[in-house]
Amino acid sequence: MSTETAVTFLNRLMAMVDVLVFSSSLNFSEIEAEKNMSSGGLMRQCLRLVCCVAVRNCLECRQRQRERMTKTSLASIKAQENLQSLTGSNAAKTGVENVTGNLSPIKDPDRLLQDVDINRLRAVVFRDVDDSKQAQFLALAVVYFISVLMVSKYRDILEPQREIARSGSQISRNIRQEINSPTSTENPVTFPESNKEKEILTPVEDVQVESSIPHTDSGIGEEQIVGLMNGSDLETGTGPDAMSELLSSLSSEVKKSQESLAESPTEVLKPASSITSISQGKGMNVKEILKSLVAAPMEGAESGPEPVSYPDPTVKREAQAILPMQFHSFDRSVVVPVKKPPPGSLTVNTVGGASTTSSLVTGSATNITSPAAATPKSMINTTGAAEAASTSSSSSSSSFVNGATSKNLPAVQTVAPMPEDSAESMSITAKLERALEKVAPLLREIFVDFAPFLSRTLLGSHGQELLIEGTGLVCMKSSTSVVELVMLLCSQEWQNSIQKNAGLAFIELINEGRLLCHAMKDHIVRVANEAEFILNRQRAEDVHKHAEFESQCAQYTADRREEEKMCDHLISAAKHRDHVTANQLKQKILNILTNKHGAWGTISQSQQHDFWRLDYWEDDLRRRRRFIRNAFGSIHPEVLLKSAEDYGTDEDVIKSKKTFRTQAVVNQNAETELMLEGDDDTVSLLQEKEIDNLAGPVVLSTPAQLIAPVVVAKGTLSITTTEIYFEVDEDDQGFKKIDPKVLAYTEGLHGKWMFSEIRAVFSRRYLLQSTALEVFMANRTSVMFNFPDQATVKKVVYSLPRVGVGTSYGLPQARRISLASPRQLFKSSNMTQRWQRREISNFEYLMFLNTVAGRTYNDLNQYPVFPWVITNYESEELDLTLPGNFRDLSKPIGSLNPKRAVFYAERYETWEDDQVPPYHYNTHYSTATSILSWLVRNEPFTTFFLNANEGKFDYPERTFSSVAKSWRNCQRDTSDVKELIPEFYYLPEMFVNSNNYNLGIREDGTVVSDVELPHWAKKPEDFVRINRMALESEFVSCQLHQWIDLIFGYKQRGPEAVRALNVFHYLTYEGSVNLDSITDSGLREAMEAHIQNLGQMPSQLLIEPHPPRSSAMHLCFLPQSPLMFKDQMQQDVIMVLKFPSNSPVTHVAANTLPHLSTPAVVTVTCSRLFAVNRWHNTVGLRGAPGYSLEQAHHLPIEMDPLIANNAGVNKRQITDLVDQSIQINAHCFVVTADNRYILVCGFWDKSFRVYSTETGKLTQIVFGHWDVVTCLARSESYIGGDCYIVSGSRDATLLLWYWSGRHHIIGDNPNNSDYPAPRAVLTGHDHEVVSVSVCAELGLVISGAKEGPCLVHTITGDLLRALEGPENCVYPRLISVSSEGHCIIYYERGRFCNFSINGKLLGQMETNDSTRALLLSSDGQNLVTGGDNGVVEVWQACDFKQLYIYPGCDAGIRAMDLSHDQRTLITGMASGSIVAFNIDFNRWHYEHQNRY
Repeated sequence: MSTETAVTFLNRLMAMVDVLVFSSSLNFSEIEAEKNMSSGGLMRQCLRLVCCVAVRNCLECRQRQRERMTKTSLASIKAQENLQSLTGSNAAKTGVENVTGNLSPIKDPDRLLQDVDINRLRAVVFRDVDDSKQAQFLALAVVYFISVLMVSKYRDILEPQREIARSGSQISRNIRQEINSPTSTENPVTFPESNKEKEILTPVEDVQVESSIPHTDSGIGEEQIVGLMNGSDLETGTGPDAMSELLSSLSSEVKKSQESLAESPTEVLKPASSITSISQGKGMNVKEILKSLVAAPMEGAESGPEPVSYPDPTVKREAQAILPMQFHSFDRSVVVPVKKPPPGSLTVNTVGGASTTSSLVTGSATNITSPAAATPKSMINTTGAAEAASTSSSSSSSSFVNGATSKNLPAVQTVAPMPEDSAESMSITAKLERALEKVAPLLREIFVDFAPFLSRTLLGSHGQELLIEGTGLVCMKSSTSVVELVMLLCSQEWQNSIQKNAGLAFIELINEGRLLCHAMKDHIVRVANEAEFILNRQRAEDVHKHAEFESQCAQYTADRREEEKMCDHLISAAKHRDHVTANQLKQKILNILTNKHGAWGTISQSQQHDFWRLDYWEDDLRRRRRFIRNAFGSIHPEVLLKSAEDYGTDEDVIKSKKTFRTQAVVNQNAETELMLEGDDDTVSLLQEKEIDNLAGPVVLSTPAQLIAPVVVAKGTLSITTTEIYFEVDEDDQGFKKIDPKVLAYTEGLHGKWMFSEIRAVFSRRYLLQSTALEVFMANRTSVMFNFPDQATVKKVVYSLPRVGVGTSYGLPQARRISLASPRQLFKSSNMTQRWQRREISNFEYLMFLNTVAGRTYNDLNQYPVFPWVITNYESEELDLTLPGNFRDLSKPIGSLNPKRAVFYAERYETWEDDQVPPYHYNTHYSTATSILSWLVRNEPFTTFFLNANEGKFDYPERTFSSVAKSWRNCQRDTSDVKELIPEFYYLPEMFVNSNNYNLGIREDGTVVSDVELPHWAKKPEDFVRINRMALESEFVSCQLHQWIDLIFGYKQRGPEAVRALNVFHYLTYEGSVNLDSITDSGLREAMEAHIQNLGQMPSQLLIEPHPPRSSAMHLCFLPQSPLMFKDQMQQDVIMVLKFPSNSPVTHVAANTLPHLSTPAVVTVTCSRLFAVNRWHNTVGLRGAPGYSLEQAHHLPIEMDPLIANNAGVNKRQITDLVDQSIQINAHCFVVTADNRYILVCGFWDKSFRVYSTETGKLTQIVFGHWDVVTCLARSESYIGGDCYIVSGSRDATLLLWYWSGRHHIIGDNPNNSDYPAPRAVLTGHDHEVVSVSVCAELGLVISGAKEGPCLVHTITGDLLRALEGPENCVYPRLISVSSEGHCIIYYERGRFCNFSINGKLLGQMETNDSTRALLLSSDGQNLVTGGDNGVVEVWQACDFKQLYIYPGCDAGIRAMDLSHDQRTLITGMASGSIVAFNIDFNRWHYEHQNRY
């Protein structure tokens, strides 16, 4: 702390002391108790500070006097200039004046104490006069303080100032000597203006330079001046302790006296450091001390030892910081130390290295004489023992001349300035009077007021009371003479008494302050340490929080970057999708406008070659049968053929496979079981909550691969709350290598799928790893994705809607079902039981097994697999009743030939390769290559095949060109064990080279084009139909479970597979390899390629034998069985029901399913009177559970009571007017599947309307056409009663509408039921539409106009093709479509045509009857017709072979329908009645006819 700062701090402290001292009303007892101070402690510390400031003011007075003296000497001035040049001073102004300016408390420099100090002392003593002990202690301390100052002042006046006489010889001294060993008489240099530490450093020692102050005999040496001026520097921030050191000189004298006089150590409070003495005269007696007080001046001076030198400036500074201050009063040799500063605090030096002291005394003006001077080395050193060595005492020998000096003192501005000559000529008495006139009265006042106490306390050397002896008290009370008072105080008795008795009080005062300082310092250090600890901890926390904040910022930035990347990705994906959609729409509009039947169509366009491709649309049995136009179609004229040399031998293939070594042990039962119990997704509740809580557009985003035939495209799958997006990474190198021709057939590269479209989610495998998903959509397509790991698969499933694996397999629609293993799905479904009960066909059951076992159309390596069932491909006719024409399904295809079976068994038994497990077959029964070879004639498989075969068609000898040849190869070739694909049982187009590809010429000269069929199949449709009949035959049904064991069951792997000769290469089995464990990317790619080439096993569904199918004969009581073998026990006609009205029954709808609320046959007459006739499911159930004779007598149809009673006819009459030009027929009405609503068309306002069958009231009017609506049709209904409604009009268009079974309205928005929008507009007709049929399963609408061909549209509005009949078939009237793909069209004049859904005319016939109604059986095999002649006829649909003619009726047939069980035919007659016929399509089945 600089001097200015120290003085400012002291002034502030004094301002606070003044408040405390002068406000007598304040009581400090509570504060003292709180701070653990003894009573009165605050006032005692105030006294310390008052004394401190009083001494400081004394020193300032002396400094001014010295300045007056030094100005008289020229040499002194030069020396002063030299020093000022060193210290940077440019004025003689004191540091105190720098701080206080003109507000200095020094009013009269000649006074011993200034008025303010006297007032403060008086106030301290007399403030708490009531508290006698406190006041007495304070009074005693003040008496000592004033006494010492007065005696010192007296001596100063007596001794002349000798420095000036010798100043000239001293100025030349070296600055270094001046600093290190200044003497109190040798340096008459002025106090510099500024003594800030940083400004007064010598280059040599870096110590603070203070001009040494010339010694005067006041006893207050230059050391005190510096100590007082820098006192606050010594103890920065330690409160009152800074001031306590300034008064330490006073206490030190008393201490020395007490030590000398007392026989035992005085019980005084000592400072923290022990009191030691390094002087030789430690044991001096009191006489010597007293002698020193009045000793005569010494002529010879003892020079003290040289100061100790310090090699290190730091050590020097520390040593100098602890040098003692010296206060010369009664005992000139008392040294009072400066308290050692705490570690790390600023060390401050006093004047020089070794303090100098003078032990000179005067005595000429007093009566006190003394022999010799006291030994100067005798002093009390209160520094620590360790520090004692660094302090040395030296006495300077100077001679003082008795009396005042004759030198002029410098003029100092005082309150009452005096001329220099008068000041000079003043007598000692006058000077004494002037100096002490203010302070003496205070001393007297204290002596008088505290006389009783002081008289007891101040005892003489013999114990006498000094104040009682007349001289003392009388002098105090009566005399006003200052000299007398001073003489009294200078007497030996008084000095001894004051030193001994009053000094003790002063020591206690100082020591108490010191102790408080130490306690306060310890407290502050402790608080500082705690604060530092807290700050460090907070700093550490701040650092940690900062780091955490930075990491969070980084994470947030990364997240935002990812989110932005995702948004960019979604935007670019949306652009791609919009581009694709726009292209599709443009193509669609072009097709609509430019096709042969479009507005811009021309005849020439019809002669162009149309290219077709297999659509990805699947029907309910997962058959892909629909062909659509192919914009990318080509006959591939540039494509070459492979030569025989392009193929390696079988041995090469085997060698290449053997070089590949295993990476993992075959795990025969690698399956993790997942709990399927529980009613719902309890497991997934947490994950669902997490997903539900996610805000923002994207719920989940993950890298994924789109798996499509011959395409694996890397990209990003993003799932929002309502949609799935997939965006292919077009920068991926693998993607860039894919042929654009292949990509043209790949859907979903920039895909978007709505959650509302998702119907099923299956877990799938890809490359034998369970990391894929297949999602089935409402548009009957599917999309497959592969993910990085199973955890991602789970996340994706939990982000998708809860649909399970759909509704077909009797499993709950839960996410855990989607994640279930194939074996669990198989066990949990009801399909096996339904197959055993013959509720589903063999084809449907095999397709179910393929689906749950992971077979998919999207991965050619996991294509669905079907068995060969026929062995006879040579004979002209095929008799399906001969067992010899059927394959033994208990053996794999490779062991059907006994010779080949031996070869495979030997291979297995003699296996020598230690690193590859043994196998029977080195090729698989289902590989991508075999799939493409089967389907090479149909796009997109043609393009896929060329892509996989270096852009070439196969060598003609290897191309699939003959069914019989392929069968022979499967029996003879040791590297061919192919099974069939499902297309062999439903897709005749696969055998036809419809695009005229150049497939080459075989060695025998035969051109390879269409596939050669067996002789028993005249056309591909015959082959497919007969093959399917064989698959559904009793011979196959009885042993199909054994083939299932081989492919999907317990003979697939393990010892049973060995016994059954059914072991394949180990890399075809699930769980045989973990690709994630292969770190080498090259090795992994090779492994993946190997798996791709080898084919893959289906997942194993059973580890026990599959149950066989039940016998058809045991199931004859089940009416819903499609293959019912039952004797004809009923008559042809069951009943006739005549309505009261004679109006012809023009519409019959038999919605008779038992689960309906009202199973009924709804009839509508020509007069628009409808009836809801209740249906009883009791007929034909003899032998069924719950059968009774009473029920058997019930008729199946009960007339509507409202019609029968003629009571509520108004509830059954549609009264709205129809257009007069409309002829009411069966096409004018549609009844919903639940019998609750009737849709009617033909109204003049161009609408069709919805009526409730319960009330007959109108519920909805639907507008959309530009002319009268002429016909309506309804598709089959699905769960919930939803279906499609098609309306045809005179405006030559059709509109496709959606019927909501939930809301019972057209359209799926009940809020907008007044203006529903059609799903599609179907155009292409040139005349009014008269007949229409819609099949939701096939996604087709087939319509006929008054004139022209029938048109086939998709339900999305695309015109697929026209069904061009023979020349005379141009006026279609009736259309019926079956889900099996048959389309029967009746033209005017009794002409019938049968088309396939792909437009091929399969058959035609002519009848004499004018047919009014026709319908197809549910399996599409049989056709029922009825007409004006009243005869019901049954035909075989494929070739119009007549099967049966029912007895004729007495009226024409206008409408007909079949009950849900295909057992009852209801016809509506022109006479106003309905007739129920017994019908059993099974009796015309070839197996039934063969047996009975």
